[in-house]
Amino acid sequence: MAAPLTLLLIVAVTVRAALFNSSLADLIAERVEVVSPLNAWKRVVEGLALLDLGISPYSGDVFHETPLIIYLFHFVVDYAEITFMLADGITAVALYMAVKDYNKQVFRRQKYALEADRYPMDCLELIRSPKEMYYIPLKVAMFYLLNPFTILSCVAKSTCGLNNAVIALFVLSTIKGSALLSAIFLAVATYQSIYPVTLFAPALLYLAQRQFIPVNLRRSSFWLFILQLAFMYLGSLFVIVCLSFFLLGSWDFLPSVYGFILSVPDLTPNIGLFWYFFAEMFEHFRLFFLFVFQINVFFYTIPLSIKLKDHPVFLIFMQLAVISIFKSYPTVGDIALYLAFLPVWSHLHRFLRNIFLVSCVLLACSALFPVLWHLWIYAGSANSNFYYAITLLFNVAQILLVSDYFYAYLRREHHLTHGLYLKRADGSEATLVLK
Repeated sequence: MAAPLTLLLIVAVTVRAALFNSSLADLIAERVEVVSPLNAWKRVVEGLALLDLGISPYSGDVFHETPLIIYLFHFVVDYAEITFMLADGITAVALYMAVKDYNKQVFRRQKYALEADRYPMDCLELIRSPKEMYYIPLKVAMFYLLNPFTILSCVAKSTCGLNNAVIALFVLSTIKGSALLSAIFLAVATYQSIYPVTLFAPALLYLAQRQFIPVNLRRSSFWLFILQLAFMYLGSLFVIVCLSFFLLGSWDFLPSVYGFILSVPDLTPNIGLFWYFFAEMFEHFRLFFLFVFQINVFFYTIPLSIKLKDHPVFLIFMQLAVISIFKSYPTVGDIALYLAFLPVWSHLHRFLRNIFLVSCVLLACSALFPVLWHLWIYAGSANSNFYYAITLLFNVAQILLVSDYFYAYLRREHHLTHGLYLKRADGSEATLVLK
């Protein structure tokens, strides 16, 4: 499998290098779907210029990335293109290795369940074969590297690619069972954009199950493990924040980065749900609705963790999707990360209900984003309502996509327990309803 992966990496690098050297690079770097006020490369360049002049990059309202990012590019700014291509390569390889290891675990559990006769006889057709699972890791890497969203994000030099690399390394560390590395990479991801803190729940559930610790709030061993993982996570986060303070010499980055993410002062149009709503909002209602909008990312963690406590890897997928939909400044690079996981759930296709319709809507919206932007900003024949309408439809399609996979996953698990052909008490065919 190493040869196909190497070939895939070469193709991905070639495509990115060609676009970096084309006239399209500057156009892509300005697209509001690809970059946001948080991760735009031109803002990183402004921050570097201020830093070189001995001025805090956070003294104005331009730079909102973390101190570690600006000090990283302080040394590699001349190799920025290589850095972003390398970040995409690291993300793809990490996801490849993670999914490969996860598939081995799934096959092992499936084998033990078959030997113990835990599956009803009529659902054996739902069992996954090694041949079916063999190419899934390569498909995941392909879905990430050759996804137009990923390519656009890389060519625009959006720092979202670096965040994706950190999250991919977190997923790999978690699936490999390394609690310390998982906590460190999750701390770095949280330091970058706050929202990945919700990934603590699936990491906790997975690592606990990996170490054969029962997920039971009444067991002291489970609480002890929570404290251990929380200590490693919070300790890593504390060290990173303190390192940022020593590099910068002040705490200016806290309100400029995290205050900016949570308070959403910049209402530049993007593919998210915040900008239009708060542009029309009366100021005295702003704080309340800001809380309502922001709590979405964090609120769904609790019910999803309860429902998917036995399936933490699928929970990671769900949380990544929720973050990319409900975060304050989303870009297409965020969407590309969770879309890369779709081949892992290819066995759910028989239970998906709206996949064709949702796929068409996502493709149509992706094509209409630049069209409606041009009509609004350049032609003047449309207004912000047009652009927000397509943004709203795009996010609704994402929600339907994730909900469909959620339903399909739960339905398959139900069939594996109760049989594929369900019957009512009177012997008639039953219908499974998700509530």
